[in-house]
This record gives sequence, structure tokens and C-alpha cells, in this order.
Amino acid sequence: MSKKTDTPVKDNTSLSQRDKSVIWHPLTQHKTQQITLPIVKAKGCKLYDVDGNVYIDAISSWYTAMYGHCHKKLVNAIQQQSQQLDQIIFSGFTHQPAVELAENLLAALPDKISKVFYNDNGSTATEIGIKMALQYHHNLGRDKDTLIAFEEGFHGDTFGAMSVSGLSVYNGAFEKHFIKVVRLPKPNGKNNKLVLTQLKTLCSQNKVAGFIYEPLIQGAAGMKTYDKSDLNDILNYCKTQNIICIADEVMTGFGKTGTCFASQQIETQPDVICLSKALTAGMLPMGITACQDYIYDAFYDDDVAKGLFHAHTYSGNPLACAVAIEALKLYQSPEIQQQIQHIIEAHQSFKTKIKNHPNLKSIRHIGVILALDLDLNIERYSNVRDRLYQFFMTKGIYLRPLGNTVYIVPPYVISRAELSQVYRALEEVLEFEF
Repeated sequence: MSKKTDTPVKDNTSLSQRDKSVIWHPLTQHKTQQITLPIVKAKGCKLYDVDGNVYIDAISSWYTAMYGHCHKKLVNAIQQQSQQLDQIIFSGFTHQPAVELAENLLAALPDKISKVFYNDNGSTATEIGIKMALQYHHNLGRDKDTLIAFEEGFHGDTFGAMSVSGLSVYNGAFEKHFIKVVRLPKPNGKNNKLVLTQLKTLCSQNKVAGFIYEPLIQGAAGMKTYDKSDLNDILNYCKTQNIICIADEVMTGFGKTGTCFASQQIETQPDVICLSKALTAGMLPMGITACQDYIYDAFYDDDVAKGLFHAHTYSGNPLACAVAIEALKLYQSPEIQQQIQHIIEAHQSFKTKIKNHPNLKSIRHIGVILALDLDLNIERYSNVRDRLYQFFMTKGIYLRPLGNTVYIVPPYVISRAELSQVYRALEEVLEFEF
């Protein structure tokens, strides 16, 4: 049993040792991973460890810090807001940053999205989208108890989000507790008729309330892209069946696929859209679930029980709203838009350069996301995968390979020299002896 003590930790005790004695890290088997690396500073695209080593954050700290770390305008937005209003209950109160952010986001979101519900992270954003779909039908007196989701999709770690996720490595111990979900194969441009036939069968055999999907690309599955035309056909059919379409743009939102939202590249728009990560540029936790008016209207009733009784202590946190307002301004600035185009063009050139390498199984690119599948059989979490991770760290590049898939989602402010350094490391890994 752990024993607490009031004795101060000695100055010469390393941060890693102190961490090991008191912290349980996410996505970590602590028996096999003995060391956690202390990071003491982050600025721009760079991470600095306790020993003074420097790493390019080539995945923007899980797709959040898209404008670099500690951006002056973002820091200033938080500082200024903290002097006026820091935290306030969002049930019964409102405030300027929350209203302004909602107005600005609705102007940027796909047409017909008209109401913003604040929450506190990506998992809860999708969780609320699922609850909206289920309760929408319940409020209208319809018996709908099933969600449709793609195979290998990932939508978060809370129970509803886990239910619709298809990666058992994250979900295995909890599956018997899930809500009812049926799975659809990912459309690949060749299997459209098969997928549509299966969709129609699932809808005829189940009482389907909603369909949740990652538009254009599945992140945790290994940055797997799929055909937008086929996805559009799926969405069209769902609309004819009164199935609420929930776009999980937690990862894809705010420019990563080349448009502000991936859904804007698809003709048929979602009924619900879920946002987080780059929403606040990695500065503070926040999520948003936004929906069309007709969904909100099904909750608008004299019957109190028909309301959406879901709340978070930090819903609509003024500090998070303030930094999200500034982050959206940064995204829309000419400078960032130019940088995004530069990264897209650089990715395309690099893809052309290495696409025929004999150790490369496949390579794909959408927006600022580039993913390589090495011609190796590596489990998602394994010693070989860990060696791959360490290889990049020795090159001064922070990446998190998913099995044999190595992907980059660089900050928009990455310099040409920094991006070239990342590309060189990717080329070197193709020659790495496993």
C-alpha cells in the first residue's frame, strides 16, 4: 500500500522517479514502460526535456497545438480573461466569451448547424452527440436504441464513446456494458454497393437512432482515409431513414484536412458535429457538440424531463472560450492559411519522392496529415513499436507510431527547416534495421 509522507522530496530526486511513485499515466503499461520523460518547456514547434534535449512536436501534442506551443496571442487571451472572469456555472448564467465563441463558430461551421452545447473534452463531445441522437427519438416517442458506426472507428473513452468505437485494444474490458451498436465496413471507393447493402440490412434489422463517423479519415485506426463520395451516399441514405448523422471532428476540425472542417468536403452535411482538440489550440480543455435547430427543438418543451440533462462543471469555461476565440482568429488569418498550403504542398512532394520505396507498404496524405505504413508486422503496443518511437526521439522528432503506421500532423507554424528534419527522419526509418 502506498504511504503518504509530509517529508519534502529531496532536490536531487529526479522528476521521473518522483513521477513513478505518484502518477498513473494514460495509455501506459507501467510494468513494461519504466521511464516517463520530463518535459520542462514548450515553445513553437519545440519540446524541451529536463536534460536540455529538443524535440520537434510533429503531432502537435495529439493534434491540439496547431499554432505552436505558448503562442503569445493565445497566452495573452487567457491572461486578459483571467483578470475579468475565470470560472462560472454555465447553468443559469452566460457570459460574453461563450456567446462570442458560439457566434464565431456557427459562422464557420457547415450550414444549418445552429446551436452550440459546451462540454469539456473530445470524448464528452461525442458522448453528448450520442445522447442527443438517442434522446431526440425518445422525446418524439420513437423506440430507437441503436447506433451505427464504422469498423475501426474511434470516438473517445467514456462509455458511450467507447461503445461506438471499434478498437478492442481500448475497449475490451468494458464491452459487455456498452450501448447497442452495429458496425459498418469502411467505404474504400470499390465496395460502395456492398456497404450500402449492408447499411440497409442493418437499418431493417435494428432500431437505429444515429450514425457516428469520422469524416474522411479515421485517426486512431492509423490515419486511414476513405472515399468521400461513398460516405456521402451513406449519409444520404441515413437522412431518408431519420437517422441522425453525427460527425466526429474532434481530430479533423480546424484545418487538418485542408478545409476548416472535413465535413465541408462532403455534399451531405451532418446533423450534429463534435469538436475539441485544436478548438482551444491545446491551451485549455474544452469540447463542443453543435447541432441543427430541429434537434434542439425536440428538447424544447414544457416537460422539464425532455431537456438535455447533461452538464460539466467547466462547461463554457470563460478562459477556454477566450482562448478558443483567439485560436479561431489565428486559423482564419492569411498567415496560417498560407502555412497550411505550404505543408500540404510539401507533403505531396515528399509523398511523390518516397512512394516507391521497397520498405514502404503504403502512404497517404490529406491536408496536413501524412501517414506511412511500413512494410512490417508490428502490434500497436509492442517492443518493436517502442524501438520505432525511440528512434525518432534520438532524431529529435516526437512521434507516436500506431503499430507499423507512422503519421505526422505538424503545427501550422512549423518552419521549412523543421519540416525537412521530420521528413529526413521518416526517410531514415525506412532503412532502420528492426
